[in-house]
Amino acid sequence: MGNQIHGYTLDQILSTMGFGTFQGLVLFFAGAGWLSEAMEMMLLSFIGPAVKSEWTLSPTEESLLTTAVFGGMLIGAYFWGFISDAYGRRIAMQGADLVTAAAGLLSASSSDYKSLIIYRSLLGFGVGGGHVFTSWFLEFIPASSRGAWMIGISTFWTIGTLMGASLAWIVMPGLGWRWLLALSSIPAFLVLLFSIFAPESPRYLYMKGRTNEALGILEKIALINRTELPTGILLSDQNTDLDEENASSDETTLLSSTGKKKSYSETFFKSVLELFSKNLLGTTLLLWLTHFGYTFAYYGLVLLITEFNSAQRECGSTTIQSKKVQDASLYIDAFINSSAELPGLVVGAVLVDRLGRKLTMEILTGLTFILMLPLISHQNQLVTTALLFGARMFISTAFTILVVYAKEVYPTSVRGTGGGLATSMGRIGGMVCPLVAVALTSGCHQTVAIILFEIVVLVSGISILLFPFETMGRELSDM
Repeated sequence: MGNQIHGYTLDQILSTMGFGTFQGLVLFFAGAGWLSEAMEMMLLSFIGPAVKSEWTLSPTEESLLTTAVFGGMLIGAYFWGFISDAYGRRIAMQGADLVTAAAGLLSASSSDYKSLIIYRSLLGFGVGGGHVFTSWFLEFIPASSRGAWMIGISTFWTIGTLMGASLAWIVMPGLGWRWLLALSSIPAFLVLLFSIFAPESPRYLYMKGRTNEALGILEKIALINRTELPTGILLSDQNTDLDEENASSDETTLLSSTGKKKSYSETFFKSVLELFSKNLLGTTLLLWLTHFGYTFAYYGLVLLITEFNSAQRECGSTTIQSKKVQDASLYIDAFINSSAELPGLVVGAVLVDRLGRKLTMEILTGLTFILMLPLISHQNQLVTTALLFGARMFISTAFTILVVYAKEVYPTSVRGTGGGLATSMGRIGGMVCPLVAVALTSGCHQTVAIILFEIVVLVSGISILLFPFETMGRELSDM
């Protein structure tokens, strides 16, 4: 045998190099992408009420401002996922971020309700590509620590929500919602600038048959991390259960680009058909259902903190306060609610690589269900804030782990498309939740709204029980 390693997979080489300086830089860039997206999504809590007051909108029109964002995300999530699988993670990240930055800035110049709806829809289309950042990051991380680091990247999302709430607190009272929208687009422009230095995923390059380019990036990783590549042949990480047709040759299954280049439509239908193949159909449908439920619950909780604050006054459940005190309470509650994600991430990081993805999600989903039960009846502001704090802490962490699971369960060939389509289905939940969190709550129907939330959370928990297998510690499949 000697000392020479005759063959190694991408996961093996990443494990050999470990999490070093290069992965730290990758974490910073992907995290910045999530931070900018989180800031834009946090604005949903503030823009609706502000525009409603200025333009005298109905509760339905106010809720449509949020629904428009999720409508754009519904299309964008799949579009950018497909682009990332067909043309590369890097170009998809750059395209999605460019649209997000431009649409965010244009939203600030909206002259009326219709133009704001259009710009927010376009922003949603760009933000819908946020999941590509996590796919890209995942493909640089060793399997042994993948879960913890994927939760680690979610810290940037939490920081983004806190920055969004803080910026609103500072800007809204004096400068108004237009300045808030304009200033919130700055992080996306910075991410676009830094994207010039972002490398393509070596896993994607190898899957496309661009082996020399993949090896070149692996050599750069080794150089920056001050380690060495093993000697030998670079092998495929394929899972024979998912690709029996190509199982005969580990060394050539990913060299797909040597043949005739496939058209856009052929690639599109091939990706979709693979998601609905015998091996992936059940996984795909369960991920769709759970993404719908988690998106509905998470963004519903984001909206509820401001809607409860407003509805309790309008429905006569609290004493009348001055407008200044009401505004301060709104921002304080939103900031506190956003900070709930930080302790949740700590809990998730501890459990995800110990208990596994599925069991951790089940526990967190169950705790979310329990904490929302008391909200079926009206509670005082302190109790309401505490319950929403706990529920958001658990559902946000469960959502993060779901993203990890979705990226791990799909092979590289459809990871972007599969994750994007699942995210798109989730955005339908985001489109529907404002009609519950905003319209029903504003109409003094809190009990009905919370019952609907509980049903969705319960169905999500059942879906997780049916997930096909645990992905903790498993190598990523390429085909």
